[in-house]
Amino acid sequence: MLTLKRLPQSVLLALYGGAAFASLVPTAFAQSTVQEPSTTPVAAGTPAAAATGQGGVQSVSIVGSRRVGNSSAIDTPVPVDTISMTKASEQGGQFDLAQVLNNVSPSFNSTRQTGADGADLVDSAALRGLGSDQTLVLVNGKRRHTTALVNLFGARNRGNTGTDMNAIPVMAIRNVQVLRDGAAAQYGSDAIAGVINIELKKSLGCEMVAGFGQYTEGDGDNYLASAYCGVAMGGGVLGITGEYYDRGRSNRAEPGNPRIIGDTKSQNSTLYLNGEFPAGPGKLYFTAGVQNRDASSAAWAREGIGSEDIPSRNSAAMYPNGFVPFINGDINDRWGTVGYRWQLGEWNTDLSQTLGYNSMKYHIANTLNASIANLDLMRGGRGVSPSIFDAGGFSFRQATTNLDFSRFYQGVGQGMNLAFGFEHRRENYKIRAGEPGSYIDADGVGVGGNAGSQGFPGFQPGDQTDSDRHSNAAYLDVETDLSERFKLQAALRHERYSDFGSTTTGKLAGAYRVNPAVLLRASASTGFRAPSLQQVYFSSTFTDFVSGQPLDVVLAPNGGRVANAAGIPQLKDEQSKSYTLGLTWSPNAATSLTADLYRIGIDDRIVLSGRFDADNYPALGATLQQLGVGQAQFFVNSVDTKTEGLDVTLSHRMDVGAGKLNTFLALNFGKTEVTGVHAPSALRGFEDVLLSERERLFIEEGAPRRKATLGFDHSLGKLETALRIVHFGPQTLGTFSGPPVPNQYYKARTSADLSFTWALDARTKFTVGGTNIFDVKPSEQDPNETDNGFKYESVQFGLNGAAWFARLAHKF
Repeated sequence: MLTLKRLPQSVLLALYGGAAFASLVPTAFAQSTVQEPSTTPVAAGTPAAAATGQGGVQSVSIVGSRRVGNSSAIDTPVPVDTISMTKASEQGGQFDLAQVLNNVSPSFNSTRQTGADGADLVDSAALRGLGSDQTLVLVNGKRRHTTALVNLFGARNRGNTGTDMNAIPVMAIRNVQVLRDGAAAQYGSDAIAGVINIELKKSLGCEMVAGFGQYTEGDGDNYLASAYCGVAMGGGVLGITGEYYDRGRSNRAEPGNPRIIGDTKSQNSTLYLNGEFPAGPGKLYFTAGVQNRDASSAAWAREGIGSEDIPSRNSAAMYPNGFVPFINGDINDRWGTVGYRWQLGEWNTDLSQTLGYNSMKYHIANTLNASIANLDLMRGGRGVSPSIFDAGGFSFRQATTNLDFSRFYQGVGQGMNLAFGFEHRRENYKIRAGEPGSYIDADGVGVGGNAGSQGFPGFQPGDQTDSDRHSNAAYLDVETDLSERFKLQAALRHERYSDFGSTTTGKLAGAYRVNPAVLLRASASTGFRAPSLQQVYFSSTFTDFVSGQPLDVVLAPNGGRVANAAGIPQLKDEQSKSYTLGLTWSPNAATSLTADLYRIGIDDRIVLSGRFDADNYPALGATLQQLGVGQAQFFVNSVDTKTEGLDVTLSHRMDVGAGKLNTFLALNFGKTEVTGVHAPSALRGFEDVLLSERERLFIEEGAPRRKATLGFDHSLGKLETALRIVHFGPQTLGTFSGPPVPNQYYKARTSADLSFTWALDARTKFTVGGTNIFDVKPSEQDPNETDNGFKYESVQFGLNGAAWFARLAHKF
């Protein structure tokens, strides 16, 4: 069979402590047998089968195509980056997956939040500056569930759910594949910005890593112990990964500031199994992962004697000098898939069942319910309340059944692959109320102490939900080599949801080989994102005092009495149109360039509204007060956006004396604009409340509008030196006061990481290095206008400054 001429085996390297980044890897979610590479990265445009090392035989899956058994010579019509995790796990300065990718891939953004409640406990991640719930995450080609958390505060992904990338240990991962193109027609909801596929290891052999890191200011200690072992079993391989990761709290608050501003404290215990075994005429495969995370975030400080916080938010008898409440989260994440692949006549057949579960339970410590303390004082006591509360929590469960068929036809053009399949998905979302002390107004008189646990009021009985939905999908996928130069890919998908109806999406992509060195490619697709159950049913209520009378402030669930009274319509899916146009150029085996323009238009984007009340919307305010609600917020389909940008990668490798030097440059230029605000009929004329300038800027500039990574990796004998420079463009965020107060402007910043690795012997490596070695931090702002109340937000690369680290890696 004749196919497109493949690119030379040039390697795209992005240096994450020597981590390999290879772009444009051709193949499919096919299960083709290749050798597991050890430290050799998969080359740009090189067949995955060419990347061989010392590991055992395993199946490989790469995002972007369902073509089976033809991974040896395909040039992808859409951009796909493949990031090897081998060196990242052995030599990297960041210990979790989100930070690894943030420092390697310019299209990927993840910033640790601080002062953002539950968003501090789970690092959200996204592609191309869009929301975290607009990126689909797969593991071994199977859909991974999102978290139960909705991000409500912080400078990133407000109103979004997302996938917890840090629930998977880096040691368990063979590579991460990033499809930088809309792919809802191929993989379903959430794939508007692109798809991230995490391929887990299934290679023979054992290895372990011990690591330590610390910020140069002497806090934020990180301890890592991780091990992987692949054992032969039943004619196949079972890969087992265990990891313990302890991340310490950091604090960048100025002297005299009672706040704690920095990384949350987190302890992760993780176990992953990944195996494949011959069974009858086919192969049985499964993956199972469990992580328990105990995390603790510092809320805003409450001041002591002499402040307005006594008695409203504090008790002089309990915390005379003030206190910092801690939002402690007990996070449990479970994911597993079991499947069987076999040959049904001429068809490759795959039947699988995937289950995902995420829960978060809140325990608020070092706090009080000021109304309980005030009632105790009124009754002649000292004025105390409990200092620890169970504030409730939430959970999300997803079950996905897939049946896929694929067949290659030799006689159609230069070869055609036909794939089709079906998917059934069931989802459940629950909110559990906290103990009464976490939310009650104990004194009930509208004066004195505020209700609920300070720092994070508990979920109330009225917030509870136990909601389900299901969806069914069918897809058709065709890939054809029309000639030796021209490849065409088309996909069509129909999905029907039990709660909002159906949608049909399509995709067309093509690649044309101009000459042996140049490939042109383009794609056009429609897409969608279903509203998450979290957005539909999330409800949070706390008590505020209006004119001395206690009234509830509620984030009202869609379809509830408050949302219905406000005229908020039922949530529907977001609709998108995506276009890409690019080229790849490989003049020789040592050099490779890719450049891809993209445009993503999203209609009816779901956002979290501003607060409506009697002051900014008198008609609605009167209705709310009749319902006992003082202020209300809603999720609503009300915004259209346009995202345009350019991705560029350039790599080169060369001999330098007796050593070797790999150089890699990757850039992303992107801009998101709100092109329309469509208020429901009941809220027309109040678009400035529905989407204020501050909230608009969170959408448009929650991520930098440009980002670049320049990496150098030099090896000479037993010594390997890695230098990575990451540039983050400027950002503009809003203020609480609004005009004439100027917006927050964050100047461009450039960070650098440096590491040295010494091979003690053929199996053992020791690495020392530093991250953000020049101690760069964001531009300072007015703390009264930032979302977290500090002198700068958690933007660009975070706010902690320089750190050093050491790792010891050994293979058995």
